[in-house]
Amino acid sequence: MNDLKRSKVDIAIFVSGVLGVILVDRLSKIFFSHLLDLNESVIFIKNFLYFTLVHNTGIAFGLFKDCGFVFIVIPLVLTGLLVYNIYYYRHSDQLSRVYILAFSLILGGAIGNLIDRIFLGYVIDFIDFRIWPVFNIADSAITIGAAIILFKCIPSSSK
Repeated sequence: MNDLKRSKVDIAIFVSGVLGVILVDRLSKIFFSHLLDLNESVIFIKNFLYFTLVHNTGIAFGLFKDCGFVFIVIPLVLTGLLVYNIYYYRHSDQLSRVYILAFSLILGGAIGNLIDRIFLGYVIDFIDFRIWPVFNIADSAITIGAAIILFKCIPSSSK
């Protein structure tokens, strides 16, 4: 019975994480799309953080622009693999709640950007630090999820 309770909590964490990222990502993209014109920029924190509306037809950081359909198929395949991975390892001790949270961030971010690609043909980006390409909430969730997984995969030196 304890495994069933843990399984339900794990599912709740995963679904909440995915839906939370998608919701915040969609709302922020809608907000900034209505607030700003394309390529318009406003200062939020002078010399640090700006909001600049960009339509990204490439992948991360604007690489490989205008490859269209490829960037719909690849996220769909990766999403399927991620969900399968979680399903396959769901009863394993290797799949801790930290991994579940990380995977939910990655999946939520991937779905958030995929929604843009399918319905708009580009991804809406708006967070601009001027020293880094413009990005969005979904990109941040993917990066944070990947960093968590990377950190968890590094063996601890304590014995």
